[in-house]
Amino acid sequence: MVELFKPAAWRCGRFYFDWQKNPAPVVMGILNITPDSFSDGGNYLDPDKALAHAFQMIQDGVQIIDIGGESTKPGVAPTSAQEEQDRVLPILEKLQSAGVALSIDTYKAETMQLALSIGVDILNDIQGFQNPQKISIAASSKDVGLCIMHMQNQPQNMQIQPHYEDVISEISQFLKSKVDYLSSHGIASERIAIDPGFGFGKSTEHNLRLLHRLGQIERSGNALLVGLSRKKTLAKVLGSLSADRTIASVSAALLAVDRGANVIRVHDVKSTVEAMKVWTAMHLEGLDTTQTKISS
Repeated sequence: MVELFKPAAWRCGRFYFDWQKNPAPVVMGILNITPDSFSDGGNYLDPDKALAHAFQMIQDGVQIIDIGGESTKPGVAPTSAQEEQDRVLPILEKLQSAGVALSIDTYKAETMQLALSIGVDILNDIQGFQNPQKISIAASSKDVGLCIMHMQNQPQNMQIQPHYEDVISEISQFLKSKVDYLSSHGIASERIAIDPGFGFGKSTEHNLRLLHRLGQIERSGNALLVGLSRKKTLAKVLGSLSADRTIASVSAALLAVDRGANVIRVHDVKSTVEAMKVWTAMHLEGLDTTQTKISS
């Protein structure tokens, strides 16, 4: 087993994930309120269905819900800020008292600002807060969590022959530079998680190499978030684009936490939570955590 690098914590608004006290992985559930997301597009576009799915994920043990109103699958056309906000903000309001951390998956500054005014706990930006306006919004809060992701190019063209000289080194350098830049604007490092961006401007070979060498991603005490759930790379490994990817996704999640991931972003919450409980019981045996207490 790879020896894990355990960050001190990830401060996320009303929540504080402290891996020194409880090193068990955190499960982030995906709530796509879109008509065209790659795996579940259209399933939760209706607000009642979106809320029902959110509460089901909570019942299944999710600790963070990541709410997105715009698909970022390869080649997709952008969604307007107003349409994105109409989809996600009412759901964000209704989940305020749900007892889990709430994340907004957006790269639009206007949506970030409105989500902050409602009370979001995490700003999850696939563009890595490269816009000064978004950095200003992030810096305006003392405790909102941030997730910066690596992406080569943009969703419209990111999968057109992605190229790296050294995928691990280049991703590490990008993420470190963004952490340093945010820190230079007064944003505490414990508020920042990093995401290497599986599937965002990366070939199947890049993704598999990245997973294999995930523990080599440079980290300065930041939480490591990984999202491999149901991605095309897993279908290619399985040899069928139409194959059910649940077991493959859970397997990839286990491999990721074994290589140091702290937060796993997934569609299939129940099966992933159960897998994380087994991982925790085996690898963190003896720790005084609720995840490892097993009655005889």
